[in-house]
Amino acid sequence: MPAPEPEAPTTARSRAKDHSPWNWLLFLPIVVPLIPAFFNGDGPRIFGFPRYYWLQLAWILLGVSTTTLVYQMTKKRGER
Repeated sequence: MPAPEPEAPTTARSRAKDHSPWNWLLFLPIVVPLIPAFFNGDGPRIFGFPRYYWLQLAWILLGVSTTTLVYQMTKKRGER
């Protein structure tokens, strides 16, 4: 008789089945920087930096904030 296969931890199995609608927000920091209209121009300038450069920082902040929001809304309560 063959030995039974070890089971995967429940946390890995439950995370693989996470179909939360909050996960759709993760497309926001991927799609928004791909819109060329945001980069089509020099102004307005912030502290002398053209729009392209300060928008790069804004996209980083958008990515961090949406990732944090999705994590907080989808994490299992009672787990650490």
